[in-house]
Amino acid sequence: MCLRKRSGYRPPDLINAKIYTGPIPADRGGGELAMGGGRSETSALSGAGEARGLTTTQNSQRPNACCFCWCCCCSCSCLTFRNEEERRKRRRRKRISQDTKMETKLETCPKPSVEEIRMWSQSFDKLMRNPAGRNVFREFLRTEYSEENMLFWLACEDLKQEINKSAIEEKARTIYEDYISILSPKEVSLDARVREVINRKMQDPTPHTFEDAQLQIYTLMHRDSYPRFLSSNIYKTLVLGGSRTSSES
Repeated sequence: MCLRKRSGYRPPDLINAKIYTGPIPADRGGGELAMGGGRSETSALSGAGEARGLTTTQNSQRPNACCFCWCCCCSCSCLTFRNEEERRKRRRRKRISQDTKMETKLETCPKPSVEEIRMWSQSFDKLMRNPAGRNVFREFLRTEYSEENMLFWLACEDLKQEINKSAIEEKARTIYEDYISILSPKEVSLDARVREVINRKMQDPTPHTFEDAQLQIYTLMHRDSYPRFLSSNIYKTLVLGGSRTSSES
């Protein structure tokens, strides 16, 4: 009450109210007009409050379609869609991998020695630096339908060696279409940040356009596929075969 009596003070809800500036009727005073405006604004606010209360009551009486909130339902639907999309993608990759087996030739290299084969288990870097090791690891990736990871890594390595501008652009475009595009059956798994970087660099491709993506796929193979490779029959058979050959000689 004290604040309303203070000179020049207007309540916050009336600051933006329109003020009547026309002629004042003779039988009404300025104070009555001002009070009348206040009553009109108050009535409008009261009506808005009643409308909101009615809307709230109607919403509270509306039956719920799910025991969870709307956001949870939306999240569940999106998660179901993503899972189904991943299953569809895996089936598609499996079919294409079987139909186009050995679509890219293996690297030409001499037969690995027993020492080289054993060194592959010491570190993933030693495996990837050895052409024979990459071939064997690639054979293993094919059994898991993830050979595209090695193919992408090799394509990036080839791009890094290119110096011709037109050849760089052509190879970069091919890599993007084969391994980055979501429409490709050989699409590799990359996060949104890396994809954004690639899309920006593709405006003017260089030999290092896919460097971040290559590192991410390298890390994925190291952490996910490499431990299973070391315990696979492919690698164990290779070790045993090398050991037998060494003992016979």
